[in-house]
Amino acid sequence: MAVRHRLIRKSPADVWAVLSDVERYGDWVVGASRAEVDEGQWPELGATLRYEIRIGPATLHNRTVVRRSEPITTLELEADSGPLGTARIAMELRPWGGHTLLIFDEHPLRGAGGALHNGLVDLAQQVRHRVMLGRLAKLCEGDEDQTHTATRRPRPHRA
Repeated sequence: MAVRHRLIRKSPADVWAVLSDVERYGDWVVGASRAEVDEGQWPELGATLRYEIRIGPATLHNRTVVRRSEPITTLELEADSGPLGTARIAMELRPWGGHTLLIFDEHPLRGAGGALHNGLVDLAQQVRHRVMLGRLAKLCEGDEDQTHTATRRPRPHRA
């Protein structure tokens, strides 16, 4: 099971706003492109999203269904990758001071992904999740990193 945490320097409402924006889905989900709502109102319970995932020369046509949605606290999805099977993706947004502690949990449910699941797959997922959550944090925080960098005093050079 791949579980990862990320502190995002924005409120849970700000993070939820990015998670709720279908047009930004491909900006933070690694490999996803052409995301569009298939049914319902994203991210309400039962809403579905269709998108493509590119893995090398292969393109998978995926569908994700919202299985649980509690605005600004919890979003649970079931991603269907066709022949690779389905996975449960759970995101919990916890207030952490004025920021958000995002807990991201993904594991296979059915199909080949579940049958082939092992430690190496978990390791690959951890790498993917690190990139994904980094992208999500960057989207949520906007230009904040550049502002912090610009206000720091330069360190003196040692001779």
